[in-house]
Amino acid sequence: MHYLDHAATTPLRDEAAREWLRAAAVVGNASSTHGAGQRARRLLEESRERLAAVLDAEPIEVVFTSGGTESVNLALQGLWRARSEPTTAVVIPDGEHHATLDTVAALAGEGAGMVSVPLDSHGRIDAAVFEDAVANPATALATALVANNEVGTVNDAARLARAAAGAGVPLHLDAVSALGHLPVRFGALRGDAPVGAGLVAMSLAGHKIGAPAGTGALVVSRTARMTAILHGGGQQRGLRAGTQDVAGAAALALAAELAECERIEESRRLGELRDELVRGILAAVPDAELLGDPDPGGRLPGNAHLLFPGAPSESMLFLLDQSGISASAGSACQAGVAEPSHVVQALGRSEAEARCVIRFTLGRTSGSEDVLAVLSLIGDVYARASGGTLGARPAERS
Repeated sequence: MHYLDHAATTPLRDEAAREWLRAAAVVGNASSTHGAGQRARRLLEESRERLAAVLDAEPIEVVFTSGGTESVNLALQGLWRARSEPTTAVVIPDGEHHATLDTVAALAGEGAGMVSVPLDSHGRIDAAVFEDAVANPATALATALVANNEVGTVNDAARLARAAAGAGVPLHLDAVSALGHLPVRFGALRGDAPVGAGLVAMSLAGHKIGAPAGTGALVVSRTARMTAILHGGGQQRGLRAGTQDVAGAAALALAAELAECERIEESRRLGELRDELVRGILAAVPDAELLGDPDPGGRLPGNAHLLFPGAPSESMLFLLDQSGISASAGSACQAGVAEPSHVVQALGRSEAEARCVIRFTLGRTSGSEDVLAVLSLIGDVYARASGGTLGARPAERS
């Protein structure tokens, strides 16, 4: 099998698996006062310190969660419910992950108003429009992706954080796709922002960096005004009730350390593989088009997101899978649902074009053999898929 869907999830690291097993053998609830509980607590807090060091955060600011979706929900729901009245607007760029879009849509039932910020044709957030939006006195909070999870375009997170700080608005950054590929420095991005404003929350997911699925974190500034969405205990500053996953925290911390140690060299290696893949696809399929930032330095190193005109994504993915190649049409959270990519449409593309995209994403276990496997058959796959025999939409089938 040639796995080119690392943005959906990347293989569990052997080191993280061993760390999980080692930590799981430590018996005790980290909230218990007896010796066994305190041994578990020490391991938990050591893991919190290690992860905080990777993220340029204080240990107390790290709230362990079950992954990116929970982290996003805690940040957005928590900031919204703790907002200062009568602010009601939530600034949200087009093309955000569905964890964010759906959470903000749900908050509309509580009176939230969505203020959209457009993307440019390469998928980058329009920072000037973002700045104007957060400056509106009605703005309660803002959110943004550090890097787009579909097309891989990297945003100017520092500028967005400064804009929010200057406007006195709390900002959440979704760093799920960025961690392990870009410098993710909570403290540096927060800077000297005023109390409760600027960058106050940043979400992360473990399975993107080789930690077990079901692990993640939300970095929450000491000064953030945030309300819990889970109740039943005072764990983690009262922000996330429940028995804490000591083994998951230990495995996540180790995976983050390893990812950061490898980041610079791995980004170089993946960037070279990605460029080789893109060049080969465009040579084999001249009608194909690379979406996202065309500058290799402006996109995630392992991301190659391409438009294949006239070839429905579902058809191409089926043919690729039949040949042992795993890829995707976009976010795995939308897997199994043949819907056009909202991100591609946010770039100004048509619905028809948004149904004809493939995202190849490389990761730690990727090599030149994976690239060659794609290039050996992509021309034939495109020719077959664009023939229309496999890609008819459900409503068009007899």
